[in-house]
Amino acid sequence: MKIAYNKLDNYYGFEEFEDFYSIHYSINNNISNSIEAFVLKSEFTPAYELTLKGVDLYEIRSSTLKEASDFKNKSFKKFGTITEISEQEFKANSKKQIGETLVKNPNIQLQADNWVYKENGREDVITQHESVSTETGPLANEYIGRSPYLNLEVFKENSDEVVDSYYSFFSLKNAVMFELSTEGYPQILPSKGWVTFVSSNNDVGSNFVISNYFPQTKKQDNLLYVNFTNFKIADDKKAFWTDHDTFYAEVYPLNSASANGKKQKTAYIKIQLKADLF
Repeated sequence: MKIAYNKLDNYYGFEEFEDFYSIHYSINNNISNSIEAFVLKSEFTPAYELTLKGVDLYEIRSSTLKEASDFKNKSFKKFGTITEISEQEFKANSKKQIGETLVKNPNIQLQADNWVYKENGREDVITQHESVSTETGPLANEYIGRSPYLNLEVFKENSDEVVDSYYSFFSLKNAVMFELSTEGYPQILPSKGWVTFVSSNNDVGSNFVISNYFPQTKKQDNLLYVNFTNFKIADDKKAFWTDHDTFYAEVYPLNSASANGKKQKTAYIKIQLKADLF
């Protein structure tokens, strides 16, 4: 039995047997009215077995180069190349990364569920940038570390009940001041003045963002935004740059998912920007 992929929108689980899968999917989103189909393993790929094989990595939904947004171009080729690489190549190049390492500031301490900055008799509570209430309480902020180049403290704001998590940057110079934020773990390149990140997009695929930040004036210029459509970000913290044009990230195939105690397969990509892009 073969079923078009888009016809499995109501699929909600399966069981694995020696030679086949038992697939369960509901009719009209009603689980009490469901169908069980028996499918040979050769005819069905579980979500945790999906790979990037045959996937068009270049496909994008939209992009913005500096101030120019583009919703017509659907390929990354105008910006550079993107290829799948092996885990071995990814790990080997991770030793050459040039991004800034965020270092914990010993003057920032957790005190009664609040992050507090203490120095020379001064004591300031660092509160989250946005107040988001959930059933289990407000959005939680986790201290990540300090960017020496930006002279800003970075916090991850998240909650078990909130899909989105993001990173907030605070200045502690005279008072606690919010300066900027990123949707993914920040990859900072002091040699270029760049704050960059990758993150999964709530709608489709993933985002790749490069911006120029000027610590003295606190001005931020957007250089590049790309919404890739065919993969999600696996671990944004593991992304890195090896030079000003070459970026690596750990990703998942678009519709992959863990199931039945088996983890989804991780893939690795390399993005090579055109040298004269900016």
